[in-house]
Amino acid sequence: MELSAASRIREWRERPDVFVRDVFGIEPDAWQVDVLQAFPTTPRTAMNACKGPGKTSTLAWLAWNFLLTRLHPKIAATSITADNLSDGLWTEMAKWQARSDLLQATFQWTKTRIFAKDHPETWWMSARTWPRSGSKDQQADTLAGLHADNLLFLIDEAGGIPDAVLAAGEAGLANTVGENEAHIVIAGNPTHLEGPLYRAATSERHLWKVVEITADPDDPKRTPRVSAQWAREQIEKWGRDNPWVLVNVFGKFPPASINALIGPDEVRAAMERTASPQMLRGLPKILGVDVAREGTDASVIYKRQGRAAFAPIVMRNVDGLQGAGRTTQEWGDFDADACFVDNTGGFGASWIDQLRVLGRNPTPVHFAGKATNERYVNKRSEMLFEAAQWVRSGGCLPNDPLLLGEMVASEYFFRGDKIAVIEKDQVKAKIGRSPDHFDALALTFAYPVAPRDAAGQPASATVSMQQQPYDPYSRL
Repeated sequence: MELSAASRIREWRERPDVFVRDVFGIEPDAWQVDVLQAFPTTPRTAMNACKGPGKTSTLAWLAWNFLLTRLHPKIAATSITADNLSDGLWTEMAKWQARSDLLQATFQWTKTRIFAKDHPETWWMSARTWPRSGSKDQQADTLAGLHADNLLFLIDEAGGIPDAVLAAGEAGLANTVGENEAHIVIAGNPTHLEGPLYRAATSERHLWKVVEITADPDDPKRTPRVSAQWAREQIEKWGRDNPWVLVNVFGKFPPASINALIGPDEVRAAMERTASPQMLRGLPKILGVDVAREGTDASVIYKRQGRAAFAPIVMRNVDGLQGAGRTTQEWGDFDADACFVDNTGGFGASWIDQLRVLGRNPTPVHFAGKATNERYVNKRSEMLFEAAQWVRSGGCLPNDPLLLGEMVASEYFFRGDKIAVIEKDQVKAKIGRSPDHFDALALTFAYPVAPRDAAGQPASATVSMQQQPYDPYSRL
């Protein structure tokens, strides 16, 4: 009986795919079998995945296999955030343990640690997080401190993990002498053109076992866990070369320019263009008002009609009454159809209240609020993307050097399957000032505004907050 148990453990160690079938009672997908079978002899494994193929489950299977079939192993696991680790991999560990009487009898699961009941000090897996604002040395400490004959480092959502976090794991591979064993397994979506996952799939590919996981409906090796119908709909809607489709459907890295919201040459070209009166006839006139949050920031009013934006009005150290008075003046002089005022954090509340006292009806906009299009993280990201696309498609800008610097400094990234523009404070840290000009221009894209009537007069109902059928990814 003892020999039979030892033989079974040996088989599971050499064939983790058999372990998954025997212990959890399921059949892994073809790509999961590839990962599981290669793991015992592969020091570095990278799963470059589309959306939702079951990569986190695969990490959990490898962790349980390593815990059960190695003597006194130590495993360190991390992810892009503490919440992601808790809600993702650590929850998967609990889920699969619950499906096995053997694992429940042998190991104790807690919120930050899993350990062998008979050897809690030397046989364990720990959940670790890394400081986003910390130095490279502090980030590198995330996976540090492990010394054992059997080591495993797991990184979930590795697309956004800094290189420094992987440093200790790489150092652990130096321990593979004789019977000693060490592995690094990373998994994530190809959303960043830097970091461990990107390097594993490109410049360091010769060092890694790279498994590319696709939901391409025409690929016979596609993951069956992603709806083929959904994948076809995304391809039809956005196109096969669309960055969002590349990442989420095909599991491929987007173009090299993915992080640049817009380039300096595109902005300069827009500042050299002019719009004729005929081009603007019948199009709505819109004000965007960005209200200063601090004494060093500026309150900015941008005016736009169709393809043309006009020189901004910049104010400093004004209160709500003064700001509303100047906005009312510009509203009347411009004969605007709509006015969108930034009320993020309530900073624009006094402006909005005073504008209403003066007989105007502004529309408050919360930058952190829900985007009209669900593919964006928030309203600010959506508006800035709209403004950038407007520039690319022929928009005319005033000669505003501050706007140029702010637009070029703005970058974006994927947060899960949604697009986010870096925060206002991050831009401020890069260029030394708040991007008030760009935010004011972007506010003119907050919501659709009805066109003027045939006589060029404002329509009776101007602002529509209903979702419009447009392609937010064509701009990329």
